[in-house]
Amino acid sequence: MILFPAIDLKDGQCVRLKLGEMDQATVFNDSPADQAREFEKQGFQYLHIVDLNGAFEGKPVNGAAVEEILGALKNIPAQLGGGIRDLATIEMWLEKGIQRVILGTVAVKNPELVKEACTKFPGRIAVGIDAKGGKVATEGWAEASELTAIDLAKKFEDIGVSAIIYTDIDRDGILTGLNLESTRELAKSTSIPVIASGGLASMDDIKALNLQENQMLEGAITGRALYDGRIDPREALASIAMRSMG
Repeated sequence: MILFPAIDLKDGQCVRLKLGEMDQATVFNDSPADQAREFEKQGFQYLHIVDLNGAFEGKPVNGAAVEEILGALKNIPAQLGGGIRDLATIEMWLEKGIQRVILGTVAVKNPELVKEACTKFPGRIAVGIDAKGGKVATEGWAEASELTAIDLAKKFEDIGVSAIIYTDIDRDGILTGLNLESTRELAKSTSIPVIASGGLASMDDIKALNLQENQMLEGAITGRALYDGRIDPREALASIAMRSMG
């Protein structure tokens, strides 16, 4: 079980959104690189980065901030999503040091690209499935589709996708708790490892992740609760480590 701290980038700053709304952004750090250093110092093993402007514009926008983060990290890998829509961009980020790229909108609109990327870069392609009311949303959550999360996941079975990051948009950034029921349902429907995202609010969510029924998940992403101090990073990481050992 991996706990991924999230750095969401908007206009070069480290922010959190509410329900995916760009005008509902709270700035938590003017220096994403400093924030990345802090997360590594706290003991996190893997960083989750999202280029929010990129997700809306369909191309990398916060590239300089991402490169500063990569320069700041010493020993931990990072995964990146937002505005990655073609092979050239995937290759660029992998060459710059991103361990795993996350394909979201393009996974819905061009699933063939996901297959091609998995073949070319084995083990380094993840798919982001963002759902609102159970249906997949694209273009930085601005557009809804008729696909369910499970339908989309099934398209990528057996092609080498390394993980699915499943975000419940209805819970994102509002601290109402992870939607573990839907996340488990998705995890049961696919052999691809699933990471829970959206709504992690307190140590209660960490304890829930440690329950036997949720051990099928690869991990969870934490954002606002970490920035707000609602979860103590060392306590959360220790709790997960104890469960992994037990």
